[in-house]
Amino acid sequence: MISIVPVILCGGSGSRLWPLSRTGFPKQFLCLTGKESLFQQAALRLARLSTPEFNVARPLIVTGEDHRFLAAEQLREIDFELGCAVLEPEGKNTAPALTMAALAAAEDGNDPVLVVTPADQTISNIEAFNRAMHAAIRDAEEGAVVILGISPDRPETGYGYIEIVHDQKASSTYAVNRFVEKPDAVTAKKYLTDGGYFWNAGMFVLKASVWLKALEQFRPEMYKAILEAWNARKDDGLFVRPGADEFHNIPSDSIDFSVMEQCPGSSFAIRMVPLDAGWSDLGAWDAVWNVLPKDDEGNAHQGDVLTSDCKNTLVHATSRLVSLVGVSNLVVIETPDAVLVVDKAQCQAVKNIVTQLQKFGRDEHTLHRKVHRPWGWYDSIDEGGRFKVKRIQVKPKASLSLQKHYHRAEHWVVVKGTAEITNGEKIILLSENQSTYIPLGEVHRLSNPGTIPLEIIEVQSGSYLGEDDIVRFEDSYGRTQS
Repeated sequence: MISIVPVILCGGSGSRLWPLSRTGFPKQFLCLTGKESLFQQAALRLARLSTPEFNVARPLIVTGEDHRFLAAEQLREIDFELGCAVLEPEGKNTAPALTMAALAAAEDGNDPVLVVTPADQTISNIEAFNRAMHAAIRDAEEGAVVILGISPDRPETGYGYIEIVHDQKASSTYAVNRFVEKPDAVTAKKYLTDGGYFWNAGMFVLKASVWLKALEQFRPEMYKAILEAWNARKDDGLFVRPGADEFHNIPSDSIDFSVMEQCPGSSFAIRMVPLDAGWSDLGAWDAVWNVLPKDDEGNAHQGDVLTSDCKNTLVHATSRLVSLVGVSNLVVIETPDAVLVVDKAQCQAVKNIVTQLQKFGRDEHTLHRKVHRPWGWYDSIDEGGRFKVKRIQVKPKASLSLQKHYHRAEHWVVVKGTAEITNGEKIILLSENQSTYIPLGEVHRLSNPGTIPLEIIEVQSGSYLGEDDIVRFEDSYGRTQS
């Protein structure tokens, strides 16, 4: 039986899918094409690789510190147990991420086959995916470096390409001749005509030891820096934190640049498995439109949407009715605090809006109005000069941190469930329609002792209402100040 560790690379911000995708809740955690998020789809897809021949372990994910509980909660929602989560102090591209995953998987002398995939792709044909992956795993078990390639159906300029060795007989795997960066339109058309070129899907299959040896050979300075950060790691249950200072010194580079492009002609055998399984990386809103079901006029609509005489439109309505009349090829994305309208042919340029938001110091590129936390969520429903109103939901048996604020007082009104409230030296229970007042500077905590979600309305008042006005004394999620 072949031992397999699924590795899900769960980084990135998905700026071209703004305003749904934001740094605090990036696209891999969104439900864009079904009931599960892209991350959940990836985990389920990899688990289905298990057969009597292939033993698939619990998933190993690499993500940022800010997304650790979001990832763990989404796995819990689909009844998955997390194998391990490597938490990067900062983004360093995919090569360091895979190396950390390989080191984690190789603990205790293990050497499993790593099936490495980004968290933000879709596959429509699971049977075809399984066949391709099983072929890749068998080659990887023999020591090969294997990459998945997508048969191109158009002269795409937004993807890198894999050129296989020409004149090979039809097979489940092919020798790789070279990797080609994103081509111009003329070159992409030539690739499509000539054949033997495949899109690079960013999915890799190889043994942990093979990756580590290859990185040490091709990028010794990166390998050394990663080892230093790994040796300075701290374990917190299933969460592994590399040394932050050492991690900062790691060069930032991709799996392709660091290793894959160096393999052809080297001592590392590199193979490609064609993947014809309805793949999409959902890189921008036009890609989302491509994979969604459409009406007879080519419209793909989600949420509360009414249209008249429209063609080839994508509308995603989150919080209100959106209506379109007499337009074509438009994308309209509505959220409670931002609306995007873009020509479908210009979807790649949405990231320019995100750049402007960053330049002007605005928050709409980082957080939604509704912000998820490990204990639940809050929705900022109104705000003025010296007040803010939030709707807060706390999961059963969950608690916020024991904390205080220097610049604001708070009123809490319970609207659903039962609240256990620490207010200074007192601990009280409140039920629906009961309320309490937290004076400025008072140590307090909100907990849900019940079995149903707790909801409260919080009214803040004071001279400063920023989220950084929190001093934590105790916290179930490791967020107390040192």
